[in-house]
Amino acid sequence: GLLRLFQDLKALHIDAFADLHNVLRSKVVRTLFALSGKKTAFVDKGRAEKAALTRAENKNFKPLTTMFERHANVFEQLGFTIDLSNPTFPEKAVLSNDILKRLVGNEKIPDFSGIKIGIAPFAQYDSKVYPLDLMQEVVNKLAEKKGNKILLFGGGKKEIELLDSLSKNNENVMVVAGKLQFKQELQLISNLDVMLSMDSGNAHIAAMLGVKVITLWGATHPFAGFSPFNQPMENALVSDRNLYPKLPTSVYGNKMVEGYEEAMRTILPSEVVARL
Repeated sequence: GLLRLFQDLKALHIDAFADLHNVLRSKVVRTLFALSGKKTAFVDKGRAEKAALTRAENKNFKPLTTMFERHANVFEQLGFTIDLSNPTFPEKAVLSNDILKRLVGNEKIPDFSGIKIGIAPFAQYDSKVYPLDLMQEVVNKLAEKKGNKILLFGGGKKEIELLDSLSKNNENVMVVAGKLQFKQELQLISNLDVMLSMDSGNAHIAAMLGVKVITLWGATHPFAGFSPFNQPMENALVSDRNLYPKLPTSVYGNKMVEGYEEAMRTILPSEVVARL
């Protein structure tokens, strides 16, 4: 259990313990290290501030400290200065012929020139997913420009079926899901010109690879501090709070408020296309 974990970590002769989770289990291990004389620091998740941002009444609607800054603060407490103002990112990966062939499902190497637009239309919770009929409009409009290459990301049988439907009748729209290994997907994402994503992991992966990311927000909001790294606020398209004043209703999207199911329809496909 946790005692065994502590003993295994202690055997590594660590100098300090950075608790970036700050939950019961990590607190136990952190306390054991503190009692053994090691320097420790833990993240302030700003739980009270997030509760004030997402409550239905008397909302404190303002941008909170980002999780990147909160994590950096932990390391600063331990003596490590981290400057997030001028980040460097990996170089674009060289795409192998194998990756390109897998995308089209045959031995012919496809033309991969032009503007490469990734779209990750899914998220863990429905409250964060842009309506698929509107996403279809976005895909169709982007596909009108034949120089565009639209790459659809997702995973699992159900999502792949939905992505196949989104790509239908558009030669320059390709479903990535189910065709590549994870490492290959990362290499592909690094070559995108832009990624369109929900408030989900794909947004963060693309951002950490130095890709421009446009995010769509429903029940959640970038003010909570979970927007992708190094992306300007104008890259976040949010649902209309004039029509849905209780937004954001949740930090993680796991709470759906009755009557707010259609909130993301206030983000127009034309707005999305224009931002891309």
